[in-house]
Amino acid sequence: MTRLARTSTLVAAGAGAALALSACGGGGFDSSTSSGSQAPQSGPVTLKMLVGTSNDVELGAVKKATESWAAKSGNKVEVTSTAKLPEELAKGFAGGSPSDIFYLEPAQVGTFTKAGNLYAYGDQLTGIDYIPALKDTFTIDGKLQCAPKDFSTLALVINQDLWTKAGLTDADVPKDWAGLEKAATRLTAGNVTGLVINPEYQRVGTFMAQAGGSLLSDDAKTATADSPENLAGLTEAQKLLKNGSMKLAKQVDAGWGGEALIKGRAAMTIEGNWIRGALSKDAPTMKVKVVELPAGPKGKGTLMFTNCWGIAARSTHQAAAVDLVKFLAQDTQQLEAAKAFGVMPSTTSAMQKYTASTPDDAGFVAGAQHGKGMPTTPGVDGALGDFNAKVESLATGDPKAMLATLQSNLQAALKG
Repeated sequence: MTRLARTSTLVAAGAGAALALSACGGGGFDSSTSSGSQAPQSGPVTLKMLVGTSNDVELGAVKKATESWAAKSGNKVEVTSTAKLPEELAKGFAGGSPSDIFYLEPAQVGTFTKAGNLYAYGDQLTGIDYIPALKDTFTIDGKLQCAPKDFSTLALVINQDLWTKAGLTDADVPKDWAGLEKAATRLTAGNVTGLVINPEYQRVGTFMAQAGGSLLSDDAKTATADSPENLAGLTEAQKLLKNGSMKLAKQVDAGWGGEALIKGRAAMTIEGNWIRGALSKDAPTMKVKVVELPAGPKGKGTLMFTNCWGIAARSTHQAAAVDLVKFLAQDTQQLEAAKAFGVMPSTTSAMQKYTASTPDDAGFVAGAQHGKGMPTTPGVDGALGDFNAKVESLATGDPKAMLATLQSNLQAALKG
């Protein structure tokens, strides 16, 4: 997932692809979580699940999967979606009544593990072939805190009709920054902007990665945000914004890059696999081409994202929640989720089948070889939140000053 810490490699048999994902595991927290359960309730139970979904398609797929498990197990699942997952999780933990099972981002795992909020149930997942690096992402002090749900990479998603209309061919697919600048400029005309992205590190960070930059050192102990490499990447993003060939989603009246593409306001966007679900729902006839992001001065680079299934330490339904996680890990369920909203499976067996059956998503799959992900160090999410607010004014801002502030905030987070 990221080279922020160590890297693991999975060879996808039958596909011939190596998926290199690195993770920030082994943190050194004094955690009170363990594999011991709270006193369970007898008989059928109702699990409360909290998810942060990007669209109704994903929410519908999650509900369908949990309904299948409920019909098989005799239990029930109440699924609630929120746009403010970290805040809602923190509120539940603080109030002593968290959801039983929930989506959990890497940046939150360290924080909630340190606070004793998570039930570390990884030792109960024997026989499930989770991709090793994804397991590493959610492993702290030698314990797998939660099961990897799925993962995604960022790629360049192109509206093929607009591409052809601009007189571009496959030979013009950007291979480097110069190619991206040329294509984005050619595609910018009238109400259409060549490239539209979200105003956040989770998108402009691709430029930083392509320049050889990272947020933290390989051992995740030192902040490296103010490096020359990150400055080069952020400056390239600013260059595109200044010349108008790239805009931020809100500048074209869109909530995210995928919406800009769907509305015809963008010819290209930098997005993850989840855009497939939105396209199938809101633009089923749109022809898109997914390609790897162009290389920068230091080669190819993209960002990767994953979530896990967290289970609350205070839940009285832990056994049922673990059983649900095992059900959702089955190849059939993983592939149905992938088909519904575009994520890639978190197990080796399902990933092999996915790679073989989705040649149009080769751009997403290939990105796993050099992707960088999010660190799990407590407090880093706050530092990124502050940085993201500044990215909104990147076109007129000072990239060096922005990175200096991010460096300071990351150093503070590392100090606890």
